[in-house]
Amino acid sequence: MKRKHFGFILGMVMILFLGACGNNPAENMYTHLEKAVVLEEVFEQQQEPLVAAEKKEHEIYEQIIKLGMSEFDEIVDLSREAIAIVQERKQLMDKEKMSIEAGYEEFLKIEPEIEEIKEEDLKNKALQLMEAMESRFESYQSLYDEYEYALNLDEELYTMLQQEDLSIDELQEKIDEINEAYVSVMEAKDTFNEYTEVYNEEKKEFYIMADLNITFDE
Repeated sequence: MKRKHFGFILGMVMILFLGACGNNPAENMYTHLEKAVVLEEVFEQQQEPLVAAEKKEHEIYEQIIKLGMSEFDEIVDLSREAIAIVQERKQLMDKEKMSIEAGYEEFLKIEPEIEEIKEEDLKNKALQLMEAMESRFESYQSLYDEYEYALNLDEELYTMLQQEDLSIDELQEKIDEINEAYVSVMEAKDTFNEYTEVYNEEKKEFYIMADLNITFDE
């Protein structure tokens, strides 16, 4: 009987402890913020196959431009292969986008927790963290839109290359359009990376200010 009584008391202590943790807005925020990191792991996993697909498509493009019209059938086959890779890149980007959006949805769960923070300085830091993520998310949406536009241009190019009456001027105009689009992609990517760094720094500062005793990877 005594053992059962002790177990009951221990259980109550644990319940009270967990309840106390649940009432700490900073700890609740930590839970959502780190779950958002896990949800974004799919985004990270798409980077390597995306780069590999880009490289493979570029190699096919290099093969195409070395061929003459006497090898038109080969140009058509390679162009179709390139279109398949462009579509693969679109699928990878969509997976990436879904991951970012899932992480963002989880992140938004910190908003009601911020309202519960009593310390003014910590609350302000939490609001700065919120603002940093908003900027990061918006910059990713811009990156996705720019990349999607560039991919559509790529697909248009490879479709054009299957036309025997394609003129040099038409081809050059499309290539110039694509090059310009990828400049915008790189600029959008740089902006997203910058906002990601700002967000990670804000999150680190929030954890430190909230005395959450978190160990950071350097």
